[in-house]
Amino acid sequence: MGKVLIIGAGGVGSVVAHKCAQDREMFSEISLASRTLEKCDRIAAEIEGDIRTASVDGDQPSEVEALIRKLGAELVINVASPYQNLPIMEACCRSGVHYVDTSLDDERDKIKYDYADQWAFHDRFKDAGLTGVLSIGFDPGVVNVYCAHAQKHLFDHIETVDIIDCNAGDHGYEFATNFDPETNIREILADVIAFEDGEFRTSKALKTKRQFDFPEIGPRDAYLMTHEEVLSLAKFIPGVKNVRFWMTFTEKYMTHLGVLENIGMTSIAPIIYEGREVVPLQFLKALLPDPASLGPRTKGKTCIGCMFEGTKNGEKKRVLIYNNCDHEVCYSEVRSQAVSYTTGVPAVLTARLILSGAWAVPGVYCPEQLDPDPFMNSIGRLGLPWNVKEA
Repeated sequence: MGKVLIIGAGGVGSVVAHKCAQDREMFSEISLASRTLEKCDRIAAEIEGDIRTASVDGDQPSEVEALIRKLGAELVINVASPYQNLPIMEACCRSGVHYVDTSLDDERDKIKYDYADQWAFHDRFKDAGLTGVLSIGFDPGVVNVYCAHAQKHLFDHIETVDIIDCNAGDHGYEFATNFDPETNIREILADVIAFEDGEFRTSKALKTKRQFDFPEIGPRDAYLMTHEEVLSLAKFIPGVKNVRFWMTFTEKYMTHLGVLENIGMTSIAPIIYEGREVVPLQFLKALLPDPASLGPRTKGKTCIGCMFEGTKNGEKKRVLIYNNCDHEVCYSEVRSQAVSYTTGVPAVLTARLILSGAWAVPGVYCPEQLDPDPFMNSIGRLGLPWNVKEA
């Protein structure tokens, strides 16, 4: 049993709070904090049983540290903005608690694609007997564990990993993003970095596409994109030659995004408007629907998985490991749509594995560096069953 502090009260934070509350034997005390206390209180009111709420500025390590100590938390699940990963990790080091997040740290004024700053905490966590698990949403996160499982049980050598992501849900809006609009749009429009033929290669965003047949959804065009799991998987899968990330978008989504980019609304460079500094993308975020509001509107399914190519016993092999998730089923359980659900559930499982000892390995790790078996044996029971298909 342990005391957990959840930082972040968006769609993913709501899922994490609901799922932690379903396991009171493991999470003896649950606290939810965000810059906006009202958001925390709204989520807490939806959940049966006591959840403490607090206001905290995740940019300030000293403020986060003070809250951790006040609450007596033993583990922090960070589902706040990726800009806040580093200060929250610093606070965890200072206060001696375990750490979990769901995405690579980022910077407000430029696109960042580098785990170095977070990996730099490894020795401090190790020396303190603390565990930090990075980027354990679904993609990145579960797909990384799929890779570790495939390496351990299905292949002697993995040559190629294609991570494929299709959200076939329909929320009825003309244009909306499934998670934080600022993070989502920056991610989509960033120059593509893929690992091909044993080296990282860069290309323009949304220029390369390929069709995949997604189980329970069907054939869809998917675009090659930058995604942080490519960075770590290329490092930690021995001898892998290709690691790529592909995501589907509807034609309507692409049209809207193209117009917004062309008129400068997706820019992160500040402009001066009526004497005030404004970041266009942050202003756009304020105009778009809150992803946390999409749950009751969204119907359909997601399909996320890894297509592997490699060898086993000297023979070539091709395997797809994947999950399908239903938006309406997710909403009926935790009042959130499937994109938030698939991100939040793995973080909760990781917290359980750390507190129970299965993943209590001092240091800072990406998911593929840890034993996949405890995770794969439990993730289905928490709502994200996985399937293996010989391709």
